[in-house]
Amino acid sequence: MHPVRSVSPFRTAWRAALALVLLLGWSAALGPDARAGERGQDRASVVVHGGDTLYSTAGRCTVGFNARSGSTMYGSVTGRCAQGAGATWYADPALTVAVGVTAGVSYPGNDYAAVRYTDTTGSYPGEVSLGSAGTRDITAAANPVVGQQVCHAGRTTDYRCGTVQAVNVTVNYGGGIVYGLFRSNVCSEPGDIGGPAFSGGTALGIIAGSSGNCASGGFTYYQPVVEWLSAYGLSIY
Repeated sequence: MHPVRSVSPFRTAWRAALALVLLLGWSAALGPDARAGERGQDRASVVVHGGDTLYSTAGRCTVGFNARSGSTMYGSVTGRCAQGAGATWYADPALTVAVGVTAGVSYPGNDYAAVRYTDTTGSYPGEVSLGSAGTRDITAAANPVVGQQVCHAGRTTDYRCGTVQAVNVTVNYGGGIVYGLFRSNVCSEPGDIGGPAFSGGTALGIIAGSSGNCASGGFTYYQPVVEWLSAYGLSIY
């Protein structure tokens, strides 16, 4: 049998101290930027699609579509929702992950606003989220045509399709009149406001309002997206 060797408490403590020194030295060699990069991995995972929600100190708004001007990315929201929302937009309801600022609001007359994305670690795809139906890649934008198929995605009623029934429609919201909207026979609910409306891979507009409901039937009104793109010099990608 081999003799059993005892390990002195002093030697055990010395080895633990040496391991701690080596660990601290390795951490210091990484440098503050490298360690900050590890902590910043959660920020890099932020993704905002059309159809997703942004938050502000005044509440939440749905992004219709993402667009860009050069290398700068933007998201569309309704003008009514953006009014009074403050300058900063967040990806989370706790308002801890700032992703953008209000770049402009047009309401009444129109019903659109632009959010300029300032978090360059985030991702802002050209796709729109369809809720239970997955995502749809949007590659172009056009004005709607009567009789054209239109689908929209809303936070409350999910993904629905129908046809464009009228263009150049005027709606009085009570707090302001909006011109140049288009209407479909697709139902929607109040929580759907701001959601994207499209035909295939072509963006048509964002949900601006509705009449009726999805239990008894109704109509939805949309702010044309081409007007929003033109106002801010943006393009779909």
